[in-house]
Amino acid sequence: MRKFVVWGDNALARRLVGELINTYSAQVTVIVPDLTANQAPEIADIRADDDPDERPVVIAARKLTKAVFETADLSDADAIAFVDTDDVANVDAALIAREVDPTIRVVLRMFNTVLGAGVMERLSNCAVLSASEIAAPAFVAAALGDSSPTTVRLSDGQQLVAIDRSLANPADIRCGLANTADADSLPTDPDRADLVLASLYGRRAGPARGQRKRRHPLRATRILLRGSGLRRVLVSSLAILALGTVAVAVARHVGIWRAVYFAVLTALGGANPDPDATTSAQAVDIVLVVAGVAIIPALTAAVVGIVVKARLAIASGGLTEPIAGHVVVVGLGNVGTRVVRELHDQGIDVVAVDRDERARGVQASRDLGLPVIIGDATNPDTLSAASVATARCLVVVTTADVTNLEAALLGRDLARRAGLDVTLRVVLRLFEEDFARRIKTAFDINLSRSVSYLAAPAFAASMVGSEVIDTIPVGRRVLLLAEVPVGAGSQLEGKYFREVSEPGLVRLVAVQTGRAGLGVGVQTFWAPEQNRWRTLDRTHTMVVVATRVGLVALLARAAGVDNPPPFHPPSAPPLLTPQPRG
Repeated sequence: MRKFVVWGDNALARRLVGELINTYSAQVTVIVPDLTANQAPEIADIRADDDPDERPVVIAARKLTKAVFETADLSDADAIAFVDTDDVANVDAALIAREVDPTIRVVLRMFNTVLGAGVMERLSNCAVLSASEIAAPAFVAAALGDSSPTTVRLSDGQQLVAIDRSLANPADIRCGLANTADADSLPTDPDRADLVLASLYGRRAGPARGQRKRRHPLRATRILLRGSGLRRVLVSSLAILALGTVAVAVARHVGIWRAVYFAVLTALGGANPDPDATTSAQAVDIVLVVAGVAIIPALTAAVVGIVVKARLAIASGGLTEPIAGHVVVVGLGNVGTRVVRELHDQGIDVVAVDRDERARGVQASRDLGLPVIIGDATNPDTLSAASVATARCLVVVTTADVTNLEAALLGRDLARRAGLDVTLRVVLRLFEEDFARRIKTAFDINLSRSVSYLAAPAFAASMVGSEVIDTIPVGRRVLLLAEVPVGAGSQLEGKYFREVSEPGLVRLVAVQTGRAGLGVGVQTFWAPEQNRWRTLDRTHTMVVVATRVGLVALLARAAGVDNPPPFHPPSAPPLLTPQPRG
């Protein structure tokens, strides 16, 4: 039986432990800071589906030390996962674990991609995953109507995209992924799948960075021109000057230009007494001077007031005028930050909301030039300030299910009161599956996602040793895109390509083959099942899309044996021909 160690007491740790016990039939030891805090009680209560007596071993340790890892019997474990939300704490714990067992596989949860890349360079047999990076595409897809493409990259640099079949080039389609209407993943008939996996060949699925249509709702010039008080002052001033021009022309018997000249200078610059002027001309001068005394302070006050308001609004990052067709993202933690960035990269206007000025995504959103509202999303004033009534979607991704639901219902109510015919699209972050189902029934909110549910399969597969490249969201679940090597002497060695795929579980997308010793480079071959008589060998790596259950079964079939029979490479070149690009 496989043995794993998990450090963490959050939602991801709880999902991960359940995944390891029920999907991989593993023995799990969990280290938590406190047995009574956060998700620790729920983790201790996890039971295997097929054996209620099988449960995790839970150890309480406020600080990780060598002694704690020795108590957890780390030297006998296959892998250890650090899934705390603190990047630095996870790295520090991983280094301590490596002092106890220098060869153990380490799986780290990290948000900071730069730090993560550095850790992977320094630590061998280490995988760095980001739960928010795995889950964010599912929230973005839901916000945009499940039509947003998800881009994934193979280890050799080639790019694939999960996209609606109607938007894909038929020649680029590699396999059918799911029928989203009935949540049927990897259907027997690939043509039934409306969500497909296609090659990009250097094209980008969506607007390129820097090419998006930028429309910032905080420009001072727009605020200045839209100020109603300033408009009234300007209109009044122009009206007075126009009347003064007519009066000067009549009283002084001059042309229109000289009349404008006298009127403007008299009103705005004052006038010198002219005792020789006619009574009517003197009366006009008096009226213009008095009007000028009133116009100048009013105009100055209006301009200064609007400029100050604009500067305060820009400094705080909030909206200064209503906008429409945008996405409101509530909760700027790890997940919210990723969602904001992905929406922004796709050219979508975003208004970010969080109650904490120090939240991770507040400064990140401001750096992107996006408006940020600091306030409680369960307060109507906060959502109104974000123009939620005219938004295309409200995405609520705080860590509290109740807060998310309350903000969602409030947003819908504000949109309804605004008299809009279209119901506000709402995407919720919800942890509990049963709670999400009840919400769907009671409130007709069927777009909910769970970060831990989306990320746990990738973390579990990485602990087992599978190279999970990426995840593809399908509703509240994910499909795993993985590279699985064919082990020497495994059940798959010598099998036909067509024997790999299993409907509903596994779909073989490509075969990577390397012949470095024979002078042939590593290549990726698409549509391998069309080569009906081609067989797998230990130099092949399979690129597959699978459910978590399907991947577990495939890993068992692909596992090598301790004393495999000798391998004799074929003398003839491969029958498989790479498919031309484009």
